[in-house]
Amino acid sequence: MKVAITGATGFVGRALVEHLSKTDSAVLALTRNPQGARRLFPESVFPNLEVVAYSPRESGPWQEAISGCTGVVNLAGAPIADHRWTADYKREILESRTLTTEKLVEAIAAAPERPQVLVNASAVGYYGTSETETFDETSASGDDYLAQVCQAWEAAAQGVTETGTRLVIARLGIVLGPDGGALGKMLTPFQLFAGGPIGSGKQWVSWIHRQDVVRLIVEALENSALSGVYNATAPNPVRMQTLCQVLGEVISRPSWLPVPEFALELLLGEGAMVVLDGQQVLPKQTLAAGFDYQFPTVKPALENVLA
Repeated sequence: MKVAITGATGFVGRALVEHLSKTDSAVLALTRNPQGARRLFPESVFPNLEVVAYSPRESGPWQEAISGCTGVVNLAGAPIADHRWTADYKREILESRTLTTEKLVEAIAAAPERPQVLVNASAVGYYGTSETETFDETSASGDDYLAQVCQAWEAAAQGVTETGTRLVIARLGIVLGPDGGALGKMLTPFQLFAGGPIGSGKQWVSWIHRQDVVRLIVEALENSALSGVYNATAPNPVRMQTLCQVLGEVISRPSWLPVPEFALELLLGEGAMVVLDGQQVLPKQTLAAGFDYQFPTVKPALENVLA
Protein backbone atom coordinates (compact mmCIF):
# COMPACT_ATOMS: atom_id res chain seq x y z
CA MET A 1 0.00 0.00 0.00
CA LYS A 2 1.19 3.51 -0.85
CA VAL A 3 -0.45 6.36 1.05
CA ALA A 4 -0.17 10.11 0.50
CA ILE A 5 -0.70 12.13 3.67
CA THR A 6 -1.23 15.83 4.24
CA GLY A 7 -0.67 16.92 7.82
CA ALA A 8 1.88 14.11 8.22
CA THR A 9 3.89 16.09 10.79
CA GLY A 10 0.85 16.92 12.90
CA PHE A 11 -0.41 15.29 16.07
CA VAL A 12 -2.37 12.51 14.33
CA GLY A 13 -0.25 12.46 11.17
CA ARG A 14 2.95 11.56 13.03
CA ALA A 15 1.34 8.54 14.63
CA LEU A 16 -0.16 7.46 11.31
CA VAL A 17 3.23 7.64 9.57
CA GLU A 18 4.85 5.62 12.35
CA HIS A 19 2.11 2.98 12.17
CA LEU A 20 2.29 2.62 8.39
CA SER A 21 6.09 2.43 8.46
CA LYS A 22 5.83 -0.64 10.69
CA THR A 23 3.66 -2.37 8.07
CA ASP A 24 6.16 -1.69 5.27
CA SER A 25 3.68 0.58 3.51
CA ALA A 26 5.11 3.36 1.37
CA VAL A 27 4.25 6.84 2.61
CA LEU A 28 4.22 10.08 0.66
CA ALA A 29 4.34 13.04 3.05
CA LEU A 30 3.01 16.20 1.41
CA THR A 31 4.42 19.09 3.43
CA ARG A 32 5.21 22.79 3.25
CA ASN A 33 8.40 22.13 5.24
CA PRO A 34 10.32 19.22 3.66
CA GLN A 35 13.46 19.76 5.78
CA GLY A 36 11.46 19.74 8.99
CA ALA A 37 9.58 16.63 7.90
CA ARG A 38 12.80 14.80 7.09
CA ARG A 39 14.24 15.72 10.49
CA LEU A 40 11.12 14.33 12.10
CA PHE A 41 11.19 11.21 9.92
CA PRO A 42 14.89 10.41 9.27
CA GLU A 43 15.50 8.21 6.26
CA SER A 44 17.43 5.70 8.37
CA VAL A 45 14.27 5.04 10.41
CA PHE A 46 11.66 5.66 7.71
CA PRO A 47 13.20 4.28 4.50
CA ASN A 48 9.78 3.92 2.84
CA LEU A 49 8.82 7.56 3.35
CA GLU A 50 9.10 10.09 0.54
CA VAL A 51 8.83 13.80 1.34
CA VAL A 52 7.22 16.03 -1.30
CA ALA A 53 7.02 19.81 -0.98
CA TYR A 54 3.60 21.22 -1.75
CA SER A 55 1.67 24.46 -1.66
CA PRO A 56 -1.65 23.34 -0.22
CA ARG A 57 -3.69 26.08 -1.85
CA GLU A 58 -2.02 26.04 -5.26
CA SER A 59 -1.98 23.65 -8.17
CA GLY A 60 1.49 22.40 -9.02
CA PRO A 61 3.85 19.51 -9.77
CA TRP A 62 3.21 18.08 -6.30
CA GLN A 63 -0.21 16.93 -7.51
CA GLU A 64 1.41 14.49 -9.93
CA ALA A 65 2.80 12.55 -6.98
CA ILE A 66 -0.76 11.51 -6.07
CA SER A 67 -0.93 9.23 -9.13
CA GLY A 68 -0.18 5.62 -8.23
CA CYS A 69 -1.00 6.01 -4.53
CA THR A 70 -3.40 3.48 -3.08
CA GLY A 71 -5.04 6.10 -0.91
CA VAL A 72 -4.85 9.69 0.28
CA VAL A 73 -5.31 10.84 3.88
CA ASN A 74 -6.09 14.53 4.33
CA LEU A 75 -5.33 15.80 7.83
CA ALA A 76 -4.30 19.35 6.90
CA GLY A 77 -5.75 22.36 8.69
CA ALA A 78 -4.72 25.29 10.88
CA PRO A 79 -4.94 24.61 14.65
CA ILE A 80 -8.35 25.41 16.11
CA ALA A 81 -7.54 26.18 19.75
CA ASP A 82 -4.01 27.61 19.61
CA HIS A 83 -4.80 31.15 18.51
CA ARG A 84 -7.27 33.92 19.20
CA TRP A 85 -10.00 33.90 16.58
CA THR A 86 -9.49 37.16 14.75
CA ALA A 87 -11.30 37.63 11.47
CA ASP A 88 -8.07 36.78 9.64
CA TYR A 89 -7.47 33.64 11.67
CA LYS A 90 -11.04 32.43 11.20
CA ARG A 91 -10.46 32.75 7.46
CA GLU A 92 -7.23 30.75 7.88
CA ILE A 93 -9.06 27.99 9.78
CA LEU A 94 -11.57 27.68 6.95
CA GLU A 95 -9.33 28.08 3.91
CA SER A 96 -6.53 25.84 5.22
CA ARG A 97 -9.10 23.04 5.13
CA THR A 98 -11.30 23.75 2.15
CA LEU A 99 -8.68 24.95 -0.34
CA THR A 100 -6.28 22.10 0.48
CA THR A 101 -9.09 19.58 0.06
CA GLU A 102 -10.11 21.10 -3.27
CA LYS A 103 -6.55 20.82 -4.59
CA LEU A 104 -6.32 17.18 -3.48
CA VAL A 105 -9.60 16.38 -5.23
CA GLU A 106 -8.26 18.14 -8.32
CA ALA A 107 -5.09 16.03 -8.18
CA ILE A 108 -7.03 12.79 -7.78
CA ALA A 109 -9.29 13.65 -10.72
CA ALA A 110 -6.26 14.31 -12.95
CA ALA A 111 -4.23 11.27 -11.85
CA PRO A 112 -3.57 8.64 -14.57
CA GLU A 113 -3.62 6.06 -11.76
CA ARG A 114 -6.26 7.33 -9.36
CA PRO A 115 -6.11 6.52 -5.66
CA GLN A 116 -8.83 4.13 -4.58
CA VAL A 117 -9.84 6.11 -1.50
CA LEU A 118 -9.67 9.56 0.08
CA VAL A 119 -9.86 9.57 3.88
CA ASN A 120 -10.71 13.15 4.77
CA ALA A 121 -10.67 14.49 8.31
CA SER A 122 -13.52 16.54 9.70
CA ALA A 123 -14.53 17.18 13.32
CA VAL A 124 -17.37 16.64 15.76
CA GLY A 125 -17.76 20.40 15.68
CA TYR A 126 -19.99 19.58 12.69
CA TYR A 127 -22.88 18.96 15.12
CA GLY A 128 -22.71 22.21 17.04
CA THR A 129 -22.74 22.15 20.84
CA SER A 130 -25.19 20.96 23.47
CA GLU A 131 -25.18 19.79 27.11
CA THR A 132 -28.32 17.68 26.62
CA GLU A 133 -28.48 16.32 23.07
CA THR A 134 -26.75 13.20 21.76
CA PHE A 135 -25.38 13.16 18.22
CA ASP A 136 -24.42 10.41 15.79
CA GLU A 137 -23.48 10.32 12.11
CA THR A 138 -27.10 10.80 11.03
CA SER A 139 -27.60 13.97 13.10
CA ALA A 140 -28.06 17.33 11.42
CA SER A 141 -25.27 19.86 11.41
CA GLY A 142 -25.09 22.79 13.78
CA ASP A 143 -25.08 26.44 12.78
CA ASP A 144 -22.14 27.92 14.68
CA TYR A 145 -18.80 28.83 13.11
CA LEU A 146 -17.10 25.45 13.57
CA ALA A 147 -20.14 23.63 12.22
CA GLN A 148 -20.00 25.84 9.13
CA VAL A 149 -16.28 25.10 8.70
CA CYS A 150 -16.90 21.35 8.89
CA GLN A 151 -19.78 21.57 6.42
CA ALA A 152 -17.59 23.43 3.90
CA TRP A 153 -14.66 21.04 4.52
CA GLU A 154 -16.79 17.97 3.90
CA ALA A 155 -18.45 19.53 0.87
CA ALA A 156 -15.03 20.12 -0.68
CA ALA A 157 -14.18 16.43 -0.19
CA GLN A 158 -17.45 15.23 -1.72
CA GLY A 159 -16.21 16.24 -5.15
CA VAL A 160 -13.90 13.21 -5.20
CA THR A 161 -16.85 10.84 -5.53
CA GLU A 162 -17.38 12.11 -9.07
CA THR A 163 -14.02 10.56 -10.00
CA GLY A 164 -15.01 7.12 -8.76
CA THR A 165 -12.70 7.34 -5.75
CA ARG A 166 -14.21 6.10 -2.50
CA LEU A 167 -14.64 8.78 0.18
CA VAL A 168 -14.46 8.24 3.93
CA ILE A 169 -14.98 11.24 6.22
CA ALA A 170 -13.70 10.82 9.77
CA ARG A 171 -15.23 13.32 12.19
CA LEU A 172 -12.58 13.53 14.87
CA GLY A 173 -13.27 14.15 18.53
CA ILE A 174 -10.70 15.26 21.12
CA VAL A 175 -7.69 13.05 20.39
CA LEU A 176 -5.75 11.82 23.43
CA GLY A 177 -2.03 11.21 22.99
CA PRO A 178 1.14 11.65 25.08
CA ASP A 179 2.87 14.39 23.10
CA GLY A 180 0.39 17.08 22.20
CA GLY A 181 -3.25 17.79 21.58
CA ALA A 182 -5.69 18.83 24.27
CA LEU A 183 -4.16 16.51 26.86
CA GLY A 184 -0.74 18.07 26.39
CA LYS A 185 -2.19 21.46 27.34
CA MET A 186 -4.00 20.05 30.39
CA LEU A 187 -1.08 18.12 31.87
CA THR A 188 1.14 20.99 33.05
CA PRO A 189 -1.31 22.53 35.56
CA PHE A 190 -2.12 19.08 36.91
CA GLN A 191 1.55 18.28 37.36
CA LEU A 192 1.88 21.57 39.29
CA PHE A 193 -1.01 20.55 41.57
CA ALA A 194 -3.18 23.26 39.99
CA GLY A 195 -5.39 21.16 37.72
CA GLY A 196 -9.13 21.10 37.54
CA PRO A 197 -12.13 21.19 35.25
CA ILE A 198 -12.29 23.84 32.54
CA GLY A 199 -15.30 26.11 32.70
CA SER A 200 -18.46 24.60 34.19
CA GLY A 201 -17.14 21.04 33.90
CA LYS A 202 -20.56 19.98 32.63
CA GLN A 203 -19.66 20.16 28.94
CA TRP A 204 -19.31 16.87 27.12
CA VAL A 205 -15.93 15.69 25.84
CA SER A 206 -16.18 13.30 22.92
CA TRP A 207 -12.66 11.88 23.02
CA ILE A 208 -10.67 9.11 21.33
CA HIS A 209 -7.26 7.55 21.91
CA ARG A 210 -4.81 8.45 19.15
CA GLN A 211 -4.06 4.77 18.49
CA ASP A 212 -7.74 4.17 17.76
CA VAL A 213 -7.83 7.15 15.36
CA VAL A 214 -4.87 5.70 13.47
CA ARG A 215 -6.41 2.24 13.39
CA LEU A 216 -9.70 3.65 12.09
CA ILE A 217 -7.90 5.55 9.31
CA VAL A 218 -5.99 2.42 8.31
CA GLU A 219 -9.24 0.44 8.32
CA ALA A 220 -10.78 3.07 6.04
CA LEU A 221 -7.81 2.77 3.67
CA GLU A 222 -7.93 -1.02 3.50
CA ASN A 223 -11.63 -1.88 3.77
CA SER A 224 -13.46 -1.10 0.54
CA ALA A 225 -16.80 -1.60 2.32
CA LEU A 226 -16.31 1.62 4.27
CA SER A 227 -17.60 4.82 2.71
CA GLY A 228 -19.36 7.90 4.00
CA VAL A 229 -19.16 9.47 7.45
CA TYR A 230 -17.77 7.85 10.59
CA ASN A 231 -17.39 9.48 13.98
CA ALA A 232 -13.83 9.05 15.19
CA THR A 233 -14.81 9.14 18.86
CA ALA A 234 -14.80 6.54 21.60
CA PRO A 235 -18.20 4.99 22.41
CA ASN A 236 -18.14 6.44 25.94
CA PRO A 237 -17.92 10.26 26.00
CA VAL A 238 -17.51 11.91 29.38
CA ARG A 239 -18.13 15.31 30.90
CA MET A 240 -15.16 17.60 31.40
CA GLN A 241 -15.38 17.24 35.18
CA THR A 242 -15.10 13.45 34.88
CA LEU A 243 -12.21 13.66 32.44
CA CYS A 244 -10.27 15.91 34.79
CA GLN A 245 -11.07 13.77 37.83
CA VAL A 246 -9.83 10.62 36.06
CA LEU A 247 -6.74 12.43 34.80
CA GLY A 248 -5.93 13.48 38.36
CA GLU A 249 -6.35 9.90 39.58
CA VAL A 250 -4.10 8.50 36.86
CA ILE A 251 -1.22 10.89 37.60
CA SER A 252 -1.90 11.05 41.36
CA ARG A 253 -2.73 14.73 41.39
CA PRO A 254 -5.77 16.59 42.71
CA SER A 255 -8.41 18.02 40.41
CA TRP A 256 -9.60 20.93 42.49
CA LEU A 257 -8.81 24.25 40.79
CA PRO A 258 -11.31 25.04 38.01
CA VAL A 259 -10.20 27.16 35.07
CA PRO A 260 -12.77 29.99 34.90
CA GLU A 261 -14.54 30.65 31.63
CA PHE A 262 -13.57 34.31 31.53
CA ALA A 263 -9.85 33.46 31.61
CA LEU A 264 -10.11 31.37 28.46
CA GLU A 265 -12.34 33.94 26.82
CA LEU A 266 -9.75 36.63 27.48
CA LEU A 267 -7.05 34.43 25.96
CA LEU A 268 -8.89 32.92 22.99
CA GLY A 269 -11.94 35.09 22.47
CA GLU A 270 -14.59 33.28 20.44
CA GLY A 271 -12.18 30.33 20.13
CA ALA A 272 -12.78 29.49 23.79
CA MET A 273 -15.95 27.71 22.66
CA VAL A 274 -13.78 24.77 21.61
CA VAL A 275 -13.20 23.82 25.25
CA LEU A 276 -16.02 25.62 27.05
CA ASP A 277 -18.79 24.08 24.96
CA GLY A 278 -19.06 20.46 23.93
CA GLN A 279 -21.18 17.78 22.38
CA GLN A 280 -22.00 14.18 23.26
CA VAL A 281 -21.13 12.29 20.07
CA LEU A 282 -21.59 8.55 19.63
CA PRO A 283 -19.83 6.51 16.90
CA LYS A 284 -22.95 4.67 15.76
CA GLN A 285 -21.78 4.04 12.19
CA THR A 286 -18.25 3.23 13.31
CA LEU A 287 -19.50 0.53 15.67
CA ALA A 288 -21.94 -0.77 13.06
CA ALA A 289 -19.00 -1.19 10.67
CA GLY A 290 -17.45 -3.57 13.21
CA PHE A 291 -14.61 -1.34 14.35
CA ASP A 292 -13.08 -2.74 17.55
CA TYR A 293 -11.85 -0.03 19.91
CA GLN A 294 -8.71 -0.77 21.89
CA PHE A 295 -9.66 2.00 24.33
CA PRO A 296 -13.44 2.37 24.63
CA THR A 297 -13.35 3.95 28.12
CA VAL A 298 -11.39 6.94 29.31
CA LYS A 299 -9.46 5.65 32.33
CA PRO A 300 -7.59 2.83 30.51
CA ALA A 301 -6.98 5.28 27.66
CA LEU A 302 -5.37 7.84 29.95
CA GLU A 303 -3.41 5.13 31.78
CA ASN A 304 -1.99 3.98 28.46
CA VAL A 305 -1.21 7.48 27.23
CA LEU A 306 0.50 8.49 30.46
CA ALA A 307 2.21 5.18 31.24
